[in-house]
Amino acid sequence: MCSAEQASGSLGAMALPAFHLDHAGLKAWLQEKNEGRLQTLWSEADRVRKARVGDAVHLRGLIEVSSHCIRHCLYCGLRGPSQELVRYRMEADEILASAQEAFRLGYGSVVLQAGEDRGLSKEFIAGVVRAIKRDTPLAVTLSLGERDDDDLREWKAAGADRYLLRFETSDPALYKRIHPSLPGVPSDRFAQLHRMRTMGYEIGTGVMVGIPGQTWDTLAADILRFREFDMDMIGVGPFLPSPRTPLGGPDISTFLAPPKEQVPNDELTTLKAVALTRLVCPDANIPSTTALATLDRAQGRELGLMRGANVVMPNVTPVEYRVRYEIYPGKACVNETAAACQGCLEGRIHSLGRKIGKGPGGRYSNAV
Repeated sequence: MCSAEQASGSLGAMALPAFHLDHAGLKAWLQEKNEGRLQTLWSEADRVRKARVGDAVHLRGLIEVSSHCIRHCLYCGLRGPSQELVRYRMEADEILASAQEAFRLGYGSVVLQAGEDRGLSKEFIAGVVRAIKRDTPLAVTLSLGERDDDDLREWKAAGADRYLLRFETSDPALYKRIHPSLPGVPSDRFAQLHRMRTMGYEIGTGVMVGIPGQTWDTLAADILRFREFDMDMIGVGPFLPSPRTPLGGPDISTFLAPPKEQVPNDELTTLKAVALTRLVCPDANIPSTTALATLDRAQGRELGLMRGANVVMPNVTPVEYRVRYEIYPGKACVNETAAACQGCLEGRIHSLGRKIGKGPGGRYSNAV
């Protein structure tokens, strides 16, 4: 179990007593503005990262296999009601070719991500996973939304290693508002995360920082839920609005929390959340997200890696599909080939004195 006690106690006298990682302490750190104290936070998060998961930065090749989605989430540009999108769904051989490209580039794992697309059948995904496992040594993460247990079991039996399902917010009322359930099918992502762990998946999740309606109390509670569920991989990135969604439209003010309570979707707050997540869950894999790199193209990814992150997810989706997977506009690296992305990332990682991780980079083998 990742915990504040582990984060400090197992590191002995080196740990700083200033880090009270209960709800009140997390909330205070999230709102901290003193540069000196923030430097202490950055240093401690980086030290814990180095001590617990090492200097390796693991690269997970992202394959965006479909932009179809049946959900009506208020924050995502792929939401079902978005009529102007040119949707796509990759063929099995295209997905396999992208995975093989990731392997050739030296990545240890791939992530198959999509909108919640019922056109990606249980049998189709199982066949793709088997093919990737047959032809490469890659670990396979699935990120396909809320699915039936039969699908999840079939995919695990086919060889899937991990499943990524972001819970987005731990506030039930806010979640219900921004992520409406399907008719007759209540949405409970925490329950699915729990069930997937019993099936043998490594589980990943995450939240958006600054989503309209998110308060400082809510974000502190989100970080505590990471600890409670002992998450294996945790993504924390800024909310980037899409103009095709209610949360990116002219009525956004109706969704915001009161000014002093609304969390901003800025880089500084996101980095504080990343650093605190590392302290609360010291063994977890934490990516420096594409959303953070989009917010700050010059150094966003590097700052994430300097504030506790140890994973980067370069995109290996064919460019003709990648430009159509528009969760939010202006996504970083959307027009770059996988090979170009690889060269850029290696240079950025080495400039920090870090190294490229080898192998699948699972939670308990990620210090290679």
